[in-house]
Amino acid sequence: MIYDLAIIGGGPGGAAAGVYASRKRLKTIFITKDWLGQSNVSEKIENWVGTVALSGLELSQSLEKHVKAYAADMIDFKEGELCTEVEKKEDHFVISTEKGSYEARTILISSGSRRRTLDVPGAVEYDNKGLTYCATCDGPLYSDQDVVVVGGGNAGFESAAQLLAYCKSVTLLSRSDFKADPGTVEKVLQNPKMKAIANAIPKAVKGDKFVSSFVYTNSTSNTDIELPVTGVFVEVGSTPNTDFVADLVQRDKYNHIVVDPRTQMTSIAGIWAAGDATDGLYHQNNIAAGDAVKAVEDIYLYIHTK
Repeated sequence: MIYDLAIIGGGPGGAAAGVYASRKRLKTIFITKDWLGQSNVSEKIENWVGTVALSGLELSQSLEKHVKAYAADMIDFKEGELCTEVEKKEDHFVISTEKGSYEARTILISSGSRRRTLDVPGAVEYDNKGLTYCATCDGPLYSDQDVVVVGGGNAGFESAAQLLAYCKSVTLLSRSDFKADPGTVEKVLQNPKMKAIANAIPKAVKGDKFVSSFVYTNSTSNTDIELPVTGVFVEVGSTPNTDFVADLVQRDKYNHIVVDPRTQMTSIAGIWAAGDATDGLYHQNNIAAGDAVKAVEDIYLYIHTK
C-alpha cells in the first residue's frame, strides 16, 4: 500500500508529527530505530514545556506513549528500523530500511543528529557523570560549581553564557582561535566569572566516581595544565542524520536539510523536515516538536489540495 505519510525518526519531532498525523486521519508509517533522542542521556530536563522536570529516558517513554495512545488504526510502527535511502517515484516515494521498503505520498524527516564526542581518555568513563553534551539540559545541576566548556565556536560560547547563570566559574577551551562571532565572544567574556583559553588541546578527563578535573595541552608552550572542575560541557559540533537523502534534497555545507521556515518543506515537493536534521537556527526538543507540528499542518493541506 501507499501511505499518506512516512515519518522518519522517533524523537520529539517524530512523536509530535505522529500525534498530529493520527488526529488528522493520515494513514502513516512511522519508521524509527528507537525512541531515544539525544536528551536520553540527561538525568534531568527542566525546559520541556508543560513538565517541571523529568529525565531524558522519561521524556522518551512519554513521547512513545503519547504517539501510541493516539495511533489507533492510523499508524503502522516500524521500530528497530533505520532508514537507508529515499527514492522519488512519479507520484510518491519509496523509503528503504535495512529490513524492507515502504511507499508514501509524503515524508517528514525528523531523524535528528548525533553529537560529535570528545575523544580523550576518561570521556567515555565519565559520560553523564560530570561530562555532558547539553548545557541547556544539565546546566542547573552544576549550580555554584566550576566547569569547563570544550569548543570555541558559537555553540561553545552560547553554552558558556547559559552556564554563567548557574555556575561559580566557566572556563572555555578552544583548540585554535575562537571561531564564534566576535560580538558573542566579547559579550560573554565581559562576565567576571568567565575565562576563555585559545590553543588548548583537550587531553584527559579525570575523577573518581564523578569528574574532578580536566587536563588540556597548551599548544603554544606544549605544556599540560590540569583544571579542577566538576563539570565538562562538550560543544564540538554535531552531525545531522541525513545521509539517506544526500542525493535527493538540498543540504547546506554541514549536511543539514534546507527547509522553508514557514512550512518546513524541503527543496523537493512532498518532503518536509523538522528538528536537528534541518538548517534551522536553533535546535532544541521543543523546537523540533514545533517544527513537526508546522510540517504536518502543511502536509495535510498538500495531500488534500494537490
